[in-house]
This record gives sequence, C-alpha cells and structure tokens, in this order.
Amino acid sequence: MSDSEWEAASARAGIVVGVDGSDQSICALTWAAREARRRSVPLHVVTAYTVPIFAASSMDAGYTAVDDAVIRDGARSVQEKALARISRDGLEIVPRVESGDASAVLLELSEDADLMVVGSRGRGGFVGRLLGSVSSALPAHAKCPTVVVPLRTAGRLPESGVQAPAGSPVADDVHQAVVVGVDGSEQGRAASLVAAEQARSTGLPLRIVCALPPFSGSLAWVPAPLDLDALHAEVMEQLSAGRNWLQSHFPDVEMSVELVDGPPAEVMVARTANVELVVLGTRGRGGFTGMLLGSTSQSVLHHAKGPVMVVPDRDDSRLADRETFGPMAEE
Repeated sequence: MSDSEWEAASARAGIVVGVDGSDQSICALTWAAREARRRSVPLHVVTAYTVPIFAASSMDAGYTAVDDAVIRDGARSVQEKALARISRDGLEIVPRVESGDASAVLLELSEDADLMVVGSRGRGGFVGRLLGSVSSALPAHAKCPTVVVPLRTAGRLPESGVQAPAGSPVADDVHQAVVVGVDGSEQGRAASLVAAEQARSTGLPLRIVCALPPFSGSLAWVPAPLDLDALHAEVMEQLSAGRNWLQSHFPDVEMSVELVDGPPAEVMVARTANVELVVLGTRGRGGFTGMLLGSTSQSVLHHAKGPVMVVPDRDDSRLADRETFGPMAEE
C-alpha cells in the first residue's frame, strides 16, 4: 500500500490491532476483526519490527546491521500468515508493516484510531520486544481506548484456531453484558460513558461496579456496624446518582449498579471471566473508595481472563451535568 493510500485509509479511523504472529496476537486479531465487522469500520493490522545490530567479532571495532529488506519481508510474511487465519468477509483490512519500536508505532497510530487492540503478551519476534511490555505501555499512554485480549479469550473465539489454556472460559460461560469499574473519580465517569456507548452499540446491558477495598489498620477504630452501614449507604447514593446521570445520556441502555466489598483488582479480575468486556479508566483520584484505578487497571490487565478496555483521560461535554443529578464523591 502506498503512503497516499495509507493516509486515505487512516482518515477513516477505525480499529488498529498489533500483530506479531504469537497466539496472543492471533486472539487479539480475531477479537478486533469481530469488533471492526460489528462497527463497520476498517481494521488496520500493524506489524512492527526493529533491525538488530550485532557487535563485530573481529579485532576491528565496528557493528553490523541485518539487511532491513530481509527483516521487513519476514515481518510481512508473519502478518500475512496471521491474516490468513481470519475471515475477511464483510471486513475492510488495511495491512501495514512498520520499522520501529512496537509501543512507539502503536502509540502514534492511537492519535487517529477509534480503538487499539493488542494481545496480553507476545513472543518478541518482529515487534522487537515482548508484546507484554506493549500491552502495559499502550493503555497508559494511548490517545484512544485500548482493549487488551488475553490468551484465555481463545476459548471464547473458536474461530481463532488458537488453543486456550486449561480452565479458560468458553462462550457458554460468558454473560452477555459490559461491566465498568468506577471509583467516584472523573476518570471513572469518563470510562463509564465509553462503556455505555459500547453497551448501546452491542445491545448489551451495562453493569456499573464499585469495589470498596478493606479498611486498613489505621481505620480500625471506626465503629464497624454503624459507620460501615453509613458508608455503604453514602456510596450507594452517589452510585445511584451517577447511574441516573449516565441513564439520561443513554436512555435505551439497561443499567444496574453493584457495590461490592473487596480489593478492586480482585473484584474486577473475577468479572473478566464471565462478561463480554470489562472497562476501566487509566487511573483514578481516590474518589469514595480511596483506590487508585491506575494500579487496579494494571493488576487487572496482568490477570484478566477476558478482554479489558482501558479508557484514557478525556474531555467530554457530558461530564459537565453530572453534579445536577445528586451527590458526588469529593476528589
């Protein structure tokens, strides 16, 4: 594809997926293809590679670089083999092979993409680094939402042809719902807007989940029965107000609110095993749970059993009217 053709395709935005030939990236490719087909948008399939440089073994100082054309052809072959494993019916595919660090390449493309998709980890290969480091760096810095697809998702994607690890959820185990984790922060509310958009476009219900972490020893003096009940009531009031606000912008989406006691990361990891998609913000500011959504999202990404979408900080005019619907957490 020429540069002009690529620029024209990029102008149509769509979904970008990173592929390095590993089983993890095949799962990501299969999930991304399904999502692109559902959204009727182009699927940009990107394989990045770096050219290794070796120190010369002779007494003369110097370095030797492998021919770029050879590495590029190898990367293109990896990409073509991956594409041969998915159906192209009803799908516009825009392949691209890029020289450079995988994270840097994908981060640049996130400027114009609707969605980025990567596997939870890869094997290195032509990306020049483990895709695991990419899946850690990309959600934290991408300019658009990023979905990380773990290998355990293979059980839900039989068309991928990838063998899922033992005990992985299969399609019959998955509830048809989108779950979003909130913590009372502005970032959590921004993530809930994206989650509601995903729920509406897929026709699925949205479950709004807030996890209250266990009290630390410094709060052991709090009279448990009365104050814990009061805390739960206060948080639930704020959650209900947040749901009413979100419902006003998405009146056709079925929504429910759930307040759960437990470490936020553990609660959200458990949800990844049995729902279509879990959505998180890149970070929080504490809010009413006192948790950092950043550390939670990283933990969830490392232990997820299903696709996780991470939504970056973003300006959204719909956030402005939240306070008119009732109490909010103090940030």
